[in-house]
Amino acid sequence: MTHQKSLNRLKEGNIRFVEDLLDGKLQDSARRQKLVSGQEPYAIILGCADSRVIPELAFDTGIGEVFTVRVAGNVANSSSIASIEYAVAHLGTKLIVVLGHQGCGAVTAAIKGGDNGYNLNHLLSHIAPAIANSDSGATINEVVKKNAELNAVELTNRSSIIKNAVDLGEVKILPAYYHLDSGKVDFLN
Repeated sequence: MTHQKSLNRLKEGNIRFVEDLLDGKLQDSARRQKLVSGQEPYAIILGCADSRVIPELAFDTGIGEVFTVRVAGNVANSSSIASIEYAVAHLGTKLIVVLGHQGCGAVTAAIKGGDNGYNLNHLLSHIAPAIANSDSGATINEVVKKNAELNAVELTNRSSIIKNAVDLGEVKILPAYYHLDSGKVDFLN
C-alpha cells in the first residue's frame, strides 16, 4: 500500500471515529488467527502515552493495521526510533504519523520546568526544542504542534534507516494533532 493510500485510510477512519460510526472490523478471533504468522501494518503511529489518546480507536483500525509506539510527549527517543526502524525495515510500513494532542501533560510539564526526577527530566529534554522554537507566549497546544513537527524531523535526523526510506520515496512522515474534545486529527503538513 502506498503512503497516500495509508493516509487516506487513516483519514477515513478518523471521520468514522469523530462521527461515532466505528465499524469495528478486523477485531475478532479470525483476525487474530490470520496474524499469527506475521504482520503488515499500513501505518506507524508515534503517539503519546496519554490514556485519552488511543490511535487504534481514533483511526478506527483493527488488529494489525497500525504499528503504534507510545511514549509521553510522542518523543523520538532511542527506543521509539528503534521500534519505528523495525517497522520500516522489516514490516515495510510506508507511513509514519507523529501524533501530538491537545493539552499534552508532558509538554505542559516541560514548559513549567523544575525538577521532575532523572527519568522524567530526560524525557522532557526531548520537548525543549519545541519550546525553544515556539513564539514567546505560545500556548501549550501550539508547542504540542511544534513538538510533533520537530519529532517528525528527528526521525530522519537520528535514523539512517528511516532517512534512506524517506529519501527513496518509500516512506512519508507526517506530524499530526489530535483534538481531545472532538477526536478529530489534523495532519499538519
